[in-house]
Amino acid sequence: MNESSPPSAHITVLLREAVDELSVQAQPDGVFIDCTFGRGGHSREILSRLGPNGKLIAIDRDEAAIKSCTIVDQRFILVHAAMSDIAEVLKQQKIIAADGVLADFGVSSPQLDVAERGFSFRFDAPLDMRMDQTQGETVAAWLERAEERDIGEVIWRYGEERFAKSIARKIVEARSGRGIRTTRELAQLVAETVRTREPGQHPATRTFQAFRIFINQELEEIEKVLPRAVQCLRTGGRLVAISFHSLEDRIVKRFMQAASRADRLPSNFPIRAGEINEATLSLRGRAQKPGDAEISANPRARSAVMRVAERTALNAAAGMREPTVHLSSEPL
Repeated sequence: MNESSPPSAHITVLLREAVDELSVQAQPDGVFIDCTFGRGGHSREILSRLGPNGKLIAIDRDEAAIKSCTIVDQRFILVHAAMSDIAEVLKQQKIIAADGVLADFGVSSPQLDVAERGFSFRFDAPLDMRMDQTQGETVAAWLERAEERDIGEVIWRYGEERFAKSIARKIVEARSGRGIRTTRELAQLVAETVRTREPGQHPATRTFQAFRIFINQELEEIEKVLPRAVQCLRTGGRLVAISFHSLEDRIVKRFMQAASRADRLPSNFPIRAGEINEATLSLRGRAQKPGDAEISANPRARSAVMRVAERTALNAAAGMREPTVHLSSEPL
């Protein structure tokens, strides 16, 4: 492993397809939200299509992403916040409703390729993995105190690693010595524990994914932002969500499907019409994936899935439903 690495350029996945689905050109003076600014690929494309009176609000909880921003545009505002804070961000900006919300749930290349962030087993660095390094607990600190059972559960649930129990046991055993403080130490421990692995995949891939998702509460953030984003949309506004692994896409798919169904009650059921939940989303087409040309140019795009829905009603009786998506404990 190298001691460090230069940051790599981030290639935005499904760039034009996502912005096409936002329908920016149909509302050139509208308000759009980029919930996951990253390195600004989608934001720049949105701005290129906005009219002079349009507005784009971008959000990111990674301070490095905020500092890297080079966009200077009076129509653009960048806010350091979690994407689940979307409603509060709009309130602060005195915006009542948006014409489109885009959420790209992928990890950016700079996060993976800057060794000091501790996301990757390819480099030796402090075992951090926090997307927002201004707050929260590092992976190293959590591993130092967590119960073996909890560590195993995280590795299994978020990494779908069949050797989760063995890895957790080895991690706890390592605490009796120096502990696990760096990405190299964790990667070597996992490599010594995992007996078999898919061809071409590093033995630590699933474990690193699991700890990153857990420490950043990534799936919980998705569950929170989806209903809040829909609440922020005007009727006809679009929600575009791009996922990069099955756990994320499962949440998006189930949420959109649930929100696209109205309550179905028996005839003559004793309830007022205004108390019935209407369908608040209309699904737009099927899930989209990158084409062969994009995957060839950017292999990290291979697992991307984009889903799109449109806001259909603003007067649902009970507000936007927030279905709880239980993560399966069974392999996909």
